Parts: sequence; C-alpha cells; structure tokens
Amino acid sequence: MYAVIRTGGKQYRVAPGDVVKIESVVSDENQTIEFSDVLAVSGEPGTVAKPSTAKVIAEVMGEGRGDKILVFHLKRKKQYKKLQGHRQNFTEVRIKAIEADGVTYSAA
Repeated sequence: MYAVIRTGGKQYRVAPGDVVKIESVVSDENQTIEFSDVLAVSGEPGTVAKPSTAKVIAEVMGEGRGDKILVFHLKRKKQYKKLQGHRQNFTEVRIKAIEADGVTYSAA
C-alpha cells in the first residue's frame, strides 16, 4: 500500500511507516500534519487509482538543514570567481496512515 502526495512543489511516494524529509512546513502544537493533495493511491499490488477522497496523516519527527551545496561561478579570462553556499531547510515526518475512500491503511 502506498500513495503519491504533492507538497512543497515536489511529489513523494509514501507508505505507512516511512520516514520522509520534505520541504519545511509549519507544524501545529499536536505535531501532526495532514496532506490532502493525494495524486494516486495503490491499494492492491499492481493497481494505481486516483481516489475521490484521500488524505495522508503524518507526525513530525524533527526539523533540520540539508547538506551544503556549493555554487561556483567563473568567467574565463576576466578574473571573476564567486563561491556561494546553500543549505535547504527540511521537516522530517513519519507517515502514520493513509485514508482513501473510507478505507484506512496504517503502519503495522
């Protein structure tokens, strides 16, 4: 059982019990997030369908910053060099349950 969700401009394939690093989201006090933008759900092996009503429930495990990415610009013969670093913020979540068309799939 898995679902494809869209959050932060990216798509993720998630299953109950998975731990996923997504773009930073604002979490509330109870540390649960509900993803309602579900693109596809696979209930049985070999079938993928677009459900009429579906949501994915996840709990926030923590927040952090990714590895540093170095961006280097060089213009030949002009004595121009520029080095810039970037670290992207992320939120780590654990998928608790997938609810699609009244059926709930949860981690074992």
